[in-house]
Formats: sequence, structure tokens, C-alpha cells
Amino acid sequence: MPDWLFTPAFTAWGSPTTWLEIVAFALSLAMVACNIREIHWGWPLAAVASLLYFGLFWRSRLYGDAALQIFFAVMAFWGWAQWLRGSRGNGQPLRVARLSAAGWRALIGSAVLLWPATGLFLARYTDTDVPWWDAFPTALSLIGQVLLGRKYLENWLVWIAVNGVSVALFAWKGLWLTALLYLLFIGLSVVGWRAWRAALEPAAQP
Repeated sequence: MPDWLFTPAFTAWGSPTTWLEIVAFALSLAMVACNIREIHWGWPLAAVASLLYFGLFWRSRLYGDAALQIFFAVMAFWGWAQWLRGSRGNGQPLRVARLSAAGWRALIGSAVLLWPATGLFLARYTDTDVPWWDAFPTALSLIGQVLLGRKYLENWLVWIAVNGVSVALFAWKGLWLTALLYLLFIGLSVVGWRAWRAALEPAAQP
């Protein structure tokens, strides 16, 4: 990445905010706005923002979140393809849907397995000082990204949980602009939930 991206733009509460964080912040807001409105251009924005946040989180020793950004960047191309050409099992175009009971069991089971596995890995093999807090948003974000790509309404509930923990995590690390971003993400996730639920209701009518 260009050196100027790591140059401090301003200081908040004793912690410098770099141009890298500012650019990633703006792209991330645009991405979520696209997701709420089901605009597929949100996915390439997600890829670029994720690569920028990888650099930011790695420097802050948030290795779980840093690795997650690489996953996000790769998944962005999968999600983009899903939104453009994806379909359900019945061959119908991909539209907003609710998880089935089996889907909920898979969601909860995946979270129960992924969080401790990620936390244990970070605690043993990295020098992070927040392995378990870093692991929680990392693990649930994997689930949320898959649900978003397949246009399941419940992805917004997962993001609310992820964003809530992330606000505290990034504030602890002095990444104040990113903490603000994730605070905004909580509100935007609620907006997304309502918008997708409204889109789902007419489709459910006979």
C-alpha cells in the first residue's frame, strides 16, 4: 500500500487516525448502503474496503479481524456472482428469504464451533492481547457473509451482534473512526433488516 495511506490525518483521544482508515470508512458505508438496497455494486466496494482494513488491523495486532478481511475480499467475488446470477434450489432467481429451522440449527452450531476454535488459535499462535474478543466478530462474520451472499434476512441479526462487539474492540485499540463506523453499522443493520423484511413480505403473499 502507498505510504501516504498510513500517514495520520488527525488525532482523536490521543490515537492517530490515518488516511487509510478514512478511505476504508467511506467505502464501507457505501458498501452497506448498497447491501440494504440490494445493489450488487456493494460487493466490489466490499473487496476494496476489506483489503484496506487488512492493512489497518494487521498493524493493530487484530490478526483475526485482519485475516477475516482477506476472506471478505475473496467472498466478495462469490457474493457478487450470487447476486447477479444465483438461484435457489428450485431454480428461482435469488431473492430475500428466511432461514429454515435447519438453517437456524446450522447457524447456531457453526457459531458454537467457530468462536472457541478461532479464539484458541489466536491465543496460542499469535501475540494478540484480545484473542477471544477478536475471535467473536471473526467467527460470526464468516457466517454473516455467507448469509448475506445468499440473501437470507437473518444476516442482519448476525451483523448486529458482530458490530456490537466490534465497537468495544476497536475502541479498546484506539481505532476511533472504525469504532464509529461499526456503531453506525449497528443502526444500518437495523435499517437493512427492516428493508429486507419489507421486501420479503410481498413475495410471501399468494
